[in-house]
Amino acid sequence: MALDPTPDDRFSFGLWTVGWPAADPFGAATRPHIDPVESVHRLADLGAHGITFHDDDVVPFEVGHRDPAGRDRILGRLRSALEETGLAVPMVTTNLFSHPVFKEGAFTANDRGVRRFALRKALRQLQLGAELGARTFVMWGGREGSEVDAAKDVDAALARYREAVDLLTTHITEQGLDMRIAIEPKPNEPRGDILLPTVGHAIAFTHTLEHPHLVGVNPEVGHEQMSNLNFTHGIAQALSQGKLFHVDLNGQNGPKFDQDLVFGHGNLLSAFSTVDLLENGFPGGGPTYDGPRHFDYKPLRTEDLDGVWASAAANMRTYLLLKERAAAFRADPRVTAALERAKVTELARPTLGEGETLADLVADRGAFEDFDVDAVGSYGYGHVALAQLALEHLTGVGA
Repeated sequence: MALDPTPDDRFSFGLWTVGWPAADPFGAATRPHIDPVESVHRLADLGAHGITFHDDDVVPFEVGHRDPAGRDRILGRLRSALEETGLAVPMVTTNLFSHPVFKEGAFTANDRGVRRFALRKALRQLQLGAELGARTFVMWGGREGSEVDAAKDVDAALARYREAVDLLTTHITEQGLDMRIAIEPKPNEPRGDILLPTVGHAIAFTHTLEHPHLVGVNPEVGHEQMSNLNFTHGIAQALSQGKLFHVDLNGQNGPKFDQDLVFGHGNLLSAFSTVDLLENGFPGGGPTYDGPRHFDYKPLRTEDLDGVWASAAANMRTYLLLKERAAAFRADPRVTAALERAKVTELARPTLGEGETLADLVADRGAFEDFDVDAVGSYGYGHVALAQLALEHLTGVGA
């Protein structure tokens, strides 16, 4: 398999990733600003399929807020770069977290004026995304939460969150836009506790909405793993429920701050299982993911500008390496046998047979009274052998 990425691989990058100047709470920026137009051209040269962006990644906040002509000029440069390179814009999002006006929240701010401002800002970016061909609008509620429990009426906050999403989907339906909304869960940081902190919280929330079919999730590796959750399980649940609208790939070393490492430069076994699921689907069949493979990472603060582009290339190369290894894993007859011994394939078989009723199950002595629990309890499923095969394929010695 070729390890040089092409647009057919559908790799996309947020402009905020390669464009991060590497400032953090403890130190100033270590890299200069990168013109978004340069990022478009450099990512195209590396073989990317597309770019994504917050509104403020391209148009500075004050220009976007008060200078319509300036905004149009800047967006004109971006449109030209996209036309020149052929890069797509599969997703857009809105920055509702950087400016001090959002320090207490955006869609769920206690201040009604802030909520109205946030909605107008989001609606404008949603419309721009549709004009650029984006099919997904991601909502990351980094400021939607609290540090002090008594300072937030959570019931009212969730109602305002619901109101905001319903208004955005109403705009989508009324304007006939080919767009969907993907909520991006995160448990904490920058807020002490963020609303809709996990994939499960976000999926449950979507079922309370006016247009639930238009709202899914955008899970991120680091956001799940920083709360000690299994990222592959999270996207599997979303995929199974038809809610995996987008995915953010990066690297993370367990439950700590959000590291945003290069994809695979953290829990490599988890990255392997993630790529296996995204590329090959469930072992027993079922829904598959057809969206972009999106990287939401940050080049290390130690890197210069050359290191920025090397790290972008590293994300794609790592994914392609894991894709190659996962394909070999699935094709290995030893893996097939190990899956059968582990009875993984049997799990897709319904517990009740075709035409069987609950009454039939209750009447079946073989299902309970005569079921040999001792024999079944002593059965060895061989999970260690299966895991070892995955590890050997991952390290390139399984073929």
